[in-house]
Amino acid sequence: MEQRDPLVAGQVPQLDLEVKALLNAGRLPEANTLFDQVVSRVPPGADRWQRSAVLVNRAKLAWRLGRIPLALELAAEGWTDLDGEHADNPAAAQAMHALAYLLEGIGNRRAAVDMLRLSVQVARKAAETSEAGVEVLGHCLQGLGGTLNFRAISSPPDRAAAIFEEARGYLKEGLELAKDEQMRLALQAAYSRSLAGVGELERAEENAAETLRQARDAGDKWAMAVAGWVLAVVRREQGGLVEARTLASRAVAAAESINDPSLLLRFSLDLADICAEMGDHVGEATALRCSVAAGKTATETLQEGLAQALEQRRVAVQAQRMAVAAQEAAARDPLTGLANRLGLERAAAGLLESTAARGRVPWLVLVDVDRFKGVNDDAGHAAGDATLREIAQLLRRECRSADLVARWAGDEFVVLLGDQGGTSAEVGPTVAERIRAAVDGHDWTVVLGTTRRPTVSIGVAAGPAKLDQLFAAADMALYRAKRHGRNRVEVEPYLDVPTETVSGV
Repeated sequence: MEQRDPLVAGQVPQLDLEVKALLNAGRLPEANTLFDQVVSRVPPGADRWQRSAVLVNRAKLAWRLGRIPLALELAAEGWTDLDGEHADNPAAAQAMHALAYLLEGIGNRRAAVDMLRLSVQVARKAAETSEAGVEVLGHCLQGLGGTLNFRAISSPPDRAAAIFEEARGYLKEGLELAKDEQMRLALQAAYSRSLAGVGELERAEENAAETLRQARDAGDKWAMAVAGWVLAVVRREQGGLVEARTLASRAVAAAESINDPSLLLRFSLDLADICAEMGDHVGEATALRCSVAAGKTATETLQEGLAQALEQRRVAVQAQRMAVAAQEAAARDPLTGLANRLGLERAAAGLLESTAARGRVPWLVLVDVDRFKGVNDDAGHAAGDATLREIAQLLRRECRSADLVARWAGDEFVVLLGDQGGTSAEVGPTVAERIRAAVDGHDWTVVLGTTRRPTVSIGVAAGPAKLDQLFAAADMALYRAKRHGRNRVEVEPYLDVPTETVSGV
């Protein structure tokens, strides 16, 4: 039977939540294995916002698993889906919440808080109309409250209390909404830290101890780590440094087991401070080495991931350039470097359209080398190829920059005069005559030696017509030029084509 990925509260697939639970339990190999099974699957029926939430949530999981390039790739794709209106969409709020975690991870702390505030704003509106919005609001409140706790810790003492107070308000609101056990434990642990931050040590201890007990029963090492850390903070404030050191050491060990560098860095710094107060210089040094290692690991992981992502981007750009080059090559004649028939047909529509838009008349000049077979027979095919290249250069020289010059086939060339220059009714014949004279007067000695020099016959046509209509008319004029002795220009009468038949090529 096909395995499905039902969306929990319409936002995150159940299997993705199981990956998170394995991560929080410190079961990293199992989390990696399950993540590989779900990472490429999008739940059936997911809309754009749900897809964004799923992708960014998976980016967050990939980040915690140390798979940084994949995390950046998933985040970029999911973030793109967030463009547009999302004023009351719970999936958009969930995606913003996960994006904020990644922004925090790469060191963009201000953007992380701004994104979390926006996620709460969107989730509040969603909660007014759906149960899914209520659950997502709880997630977003936990993210914002927990992040503000960390901001308060690193802020000056005169500002810290206000930030802790703000965090407590968000976390308390989240606790009133939480139904999922894992989310409730996360909110409860973070709420305990806010209580300690505003000086309510007894309530903080009570909440943290209960969270620690419940987290042990649930096997949730993330909540255990945070609750243990809060208890260490409380004991330190109460003067119980020995117990604080033990609790902080356990929190550090728990953070290590779940591969959370941000928690590990915070907890090990606090442990170092506790050891310093106790005069335990060995313990202080050990904790500081742990904090340095955590910071180094986070930095190296990010640098490695960004380097890999940059390399992937470079390869992608290179592949794109190769694809563009292949497209351009397909539209270019390899012998002369001019546009080929495909290139002419691709570009002609735009040129004809712009010419007509300016109220001007397009001209097509059809050039054919006289008796070219004789040149090949007398001088050889290499000399014949050199002759065609030389004529191509003469065409470029005599035409204007906006004119489209192409090798149509064999020894035939086409010039489609661009929308540039004056409005003279004789511009086509004038350019054609310049081309004819340039070829006729060219010194062919280097290319052909004493072999008879080539000339060209040219047919010219004009009118508000399609490319094929202009070509057919110019071809008739070219036939007359050949019949009347070659090395001459003939002009076909003006094509007066009905407007409705002109669009297209």
